Amino acid sequence: MKYILIFLFSISFLFAKVDYSEMSTEELLAMIGYVKDENKKNFEKELELRYPKMSEKEKTIYLKNIKKQNK
Repeated sequence: MKYILIFLFSISFLFAKVDYSEMSTEELLAMIGYVKDENKKNFEKELELRYPKMSEKEKTIYLKNIKKQNK
């Protein structure tokens, strides 16, 4: 349930100018695959900056979501 709420909350950010640096890592991970093309560069840059600091669980979610996006 928690992830569903985070996901829905994250989608609402797609309709506004987004500052990804102010979002939690969980929010960013939930947004993978739902970011508009014009925002992808900044979104991916923020994820790359955070990757070294992610927990193993977050890294697993990140890699899983990236694979889904690239299919």
